[in-house]
Amino acid sequence: MLRPLIRLISLNNKEEICREMQKINVDPAGIKIMEPKSRFYAMKVTGLPLQAALLLKQEMLSRGAEAALPRDALSLAPDRVDAILAGTKKHYLELIKKLKSQPFGLPYLAAEINDIIANAEKKKRELVMGKYRLPLGQRTLVMGIINMTPDSFSDGGQFNRPELAFSQAAKMVADGADIIDVGGESTRPGYRSISPEEELSRVLPVIEKLKSELDIPVSIDTTKAAVAREALRAGADMVNDIRGLKGDEAMASLVSASHVPVCIMHNRKEAVYNDLMHDIITDLRESLALAGKAGIAPEQIIIDPGIGFAKNLEENLQLMNRLEELHTLGYPLLLGTSRKSLIGKTLELPVHERLEGTAATVTVGIMKGVEIIRVHDVKEMKRVAQMTDAIVRR
Repeated sequence: MLRPLIRLISLNNKEEICREMQKINVDPAGIKIMEPKSRFYAMKVTGLPLQAALLLKQEMLSRGAEAALPRDALSLAPDRVDAILAGTKKHYLELIKKLKSQPFGLPYLAAEINDIIANAEKKKRELVMGKYRLPLGQRTLVMGIINMTPDSFSDGGQFNRPELAFSQAAKMVADGADIIDVGGESTRPGYRSISPEEELSRVLPVIEKLKSELDIPVSIDTTKAAVAREALRAGADMVNDIRGLKGDEAMASLVSASHVPVCIMHNRKEAVYNDLMHDIITDLRESLALAGKAGIAPEQIIIDPGIGFAKNLEENLQLMNRLEELHTLGYPLLLGTSRKSLIGKTLELPVHERLEGTAATVTVGIMKGVEIIRVHDVKEMKRVAQMTDAIVRR
């Protein structure tokens, strides 16, 4: 007797859901109806007024979805509570319609939920860097790292002379790099801050030579607007700011006026977190507000979760495991884990033996939606990215 086979299937996005239904010849009209019912989202709301939370729970339950509230919410004691929502895309779309006419700030919440769903389903985009147009979402882009510093944690300053840096960059281009990122100030723990003049003396000769002799977009890795300004004049096509526009108040306006992409990295002065992902997203929203106020175009913004910056080992590992939560913000993600301490501490290995650990983090990052990887070992990580892309970006 032939028995039916039932199994779990993995449907990670709208395209995969529709493709599976097409395989069994579901009517197109039926696919349109079923797709929103097949996409599940769990969301966390913090600081919700109690009245809004109780009404929200009622609306979710009435649709067959769920809303988890703290135990003492029923006592009506707390003024504000956190909530975890669980439902399908269809549940949320119906909820959004209802919340628009409700009190207690729920129309605002409806707009936020709508934005999160839209951000999670954003289509493929383009990163415009001067004359270059790089595809985002079609394949993982590789950014090669050139450190013009005598005290780099990763390469010990072995490329800190212009001719050596250029030779290394040329090799990276030959190995498949899409972008070269040039930095002149170390960011390792306990680093010594240097003047803009010293930083410029390190990076400008390299940028000028790269732009005159190689056909590759160049990023300037700096926290100083004065350095970024001169680097852009020398031909750099992008700014990579590890302070997330918070280190120099002139940086956001410079990026806006220059019409170049900017990578906004998460960082903070005090490495103390109440709720890691909530706090990271809150910090990044502060940076994004600075970008918006300065007039930086949303399509020119990239987000870096800041692995290794103001985070301990456990926090770095947790962040890697939950990278997809950053899609809440709706911007492309850049991941920089290459040779970093989370690998060294996890595997108990020195910097020069962290290739495999870097490959693991790159793979996990791409699986979780990262679109750019920033690496030292371009040839090897390009291959890792291509293999992972073949699996997840078919």
